[in-house]
Amino acid sequence: CLRRLGNPQDKFKVIHVAGTNGKGSTCAFLTSILREAGYSCGLFTSPHLVEINERFQINEVNIDNDTFLRAFEKVKALSDELVAEGSYHPTYFEMLFLMGMVIFAEAGVDYVTLETGLGGRMDATTAVENPVACVITSISLDHMQYLGDTVAKIAGEKAGIIVPGVPVIYDGNDPDAAAVIRAKAEELGSPAYEVKREDTEIIRNTSAGIDFSFRNDYYGDTVFSIPFIAKYQVMNSALALKTIEVLKEVLPVSMDKIHEGIEKTRWQGRMETVLPGVIVDGAHNEDAAIKLRMSIERYFKGKEIQLIMGVFQDKEYEKITSILCPLAKKVYTVELPNKARTLSAGKLADCARKYCEEVEAKDSIQSAVDSATAACGAGMNNQVIIACGSLSYLGEVKRIVE
Repeated sequence: CLRRLGNPQDKFKVIHVAGTNGKGSTCAFLTSILREAGYSCGLFTSPHLVEINERFQINEVNIDNDTFLRAFEKVKALSDELVAEGSYHPTYFEMLFLMGMVIFAEAGVDYVTLETGLGGRMDATTAVENPVACVITSISLDHMQYLGDTVAKIAGEKAGIIVPGVPVIYDGNDPDAAAVIRAKAEELGSPAYEVKREDTEIIRNTSAGIDFSFRNDYYGDTVFSIPFIAKYQVMNSALALKTIEVLKEVLPVSMDKIHEGIEKTRWQGRMETVLPGVIVDGAHNEDAAIKLRMSIERYFKGKEIQLIMGVFQDKEYEKITSILCPLAKKVYTVELPNKARTLSAGKLADCARKYCEEVEAKDSIQSAVDSATAACGAGMNNQVIIACGSLSYLGEVKRIVE
């Protein structure tokens, strides 16, 4: 397909990012640093929160509808040709990926930060065969029906993005995942660079963000500031910093611009304060739920939590509810826009009732937000609303709240 589109992916350099959690945030850190350094950048991520254009950013701005339509028409024409030839129609994600490559090529960007859709080995994005670096973020159990039922098996799928001779920068905190990634890199002759939590030290953690040092030979004990309150963003930003270090010969960025890029990074749906007292977070698996719980316990200790939850039926919703619902004063369960994949509000409520006394299944996202807001009263008082789960409905929560 790419060949018939004129190989648009060859017109820019690609940083390819895979992982279970933190892919989008790491992509955002990388893109922000490159932008501050004066490079023209494309960013391809998924899913979107509010509108599909979010999946394609040029210089940190969503593409407009005309650009989207032109790319769609070009890829649609190709898919029609394939079907007429007796081949196959590209999947939804493949269509979007092909559109992205067309959009970024026509925009003339220098770099594209490319997030995988699902897994890595069989992901459509691996059609890009010559990235300048591969990045693998935190790996945990998710999409197990597709990727395997152990961290090692899932790591094997994620490591499928590694290209012979191309450097791979990876989260080494899980020893099983790290061993698989190291072995794959060695097999392919790819330089491998591990980043672990002990490579960083949090200096200050406030409601405004986190200051941390990234201790290695290149950065020394330099202190960086990120505009996020969740501790897991330290690892995501450290992966971005290590990637910039590894690419310093081909992608020179001054230390000042690295600082500015890290500090100015913005990313939706990850411990994001929509309004004072209203937080949205895309915690949709066990690992992400544990990290969200840690943030809640740190920042909202002593406050009453109104928790809105919606997840897909293929997620470990029993574990997610067991981790998060004990923290809540009341839980509101909702169904997701994707009716084929959503877990019913009733079934999610049944799980939540094992861990929280006050649980209500709602018939709409609007109703859940209205009820949670009413429970908080004027001025929010000592209450916090946290909407979590699949990113696919958090955009609707944001729209309603804003």
